[in-house]
Amino acid sequence: MWLFLQRQTGFFSEPLKVLHIAPEHCFIERFERLPNLEYVTADLESPLAKVKMDIHKIPFGNETFDVVFCNHVLEHVSNDIQACSEINRVLKPTGWGIIQSPVYDLAATLEDPSITDPAERERVFGQRDHVRKYGQDYARRLTRSGLQVDEVDFISTLPAEIIALHALPSREIIYFCKKGLEAAG
Repeated sequence: MWLFLQRQTGFFSEPLKVLHIAPEHCFIERFERLPNLEYVTADLESPLAKVKMDIHKIPFGNETFDVVFCNHVLEHVSNDIQACSEINRVLKPTGWGIIQSPVYDLAATLEDPSITDPAERERVFGQRDHVRKYGQDYARRLTRSGLQVDEVDFISTLPAEIIALHALPSREIIYFCKKGLEAAG
């Protein structure tokens, strides 16, 4: 993600208001030090976050943020489309975000809200606190929220020596989202 932000966006130079949902520890201090950012961290439970919030009802006004990061959250929440609708709502008209989740080699996302037992969730979804297992329809699914989602195979654009230097996986899609229309129905 860091390399993508450096090479494909103005993240490190433009004045941006950023919402980072469930912020990864490795990014917090680095992003807080960037003088061009107004950086807000938010999470339902994490003590690392400045704002306590439920992603289903983001407590900020419409069109507040230039950038939203939300990585490895949607597989945990009850209504991922509502959560993405909220992200879309708080993005400015020129806003963008990165929304990563594990995506498996399944044709379609697997979810069953009747599975509540942690052991059964682990068996079916791969982790005790996951409520779904995303398939190859991940980007299409997120667009139901109104977001525009581009699947960017960024790693394939990098030279082999950069991939080796940073120990990058051979393939990982970046789900780059832009403010879109309001969600349909």
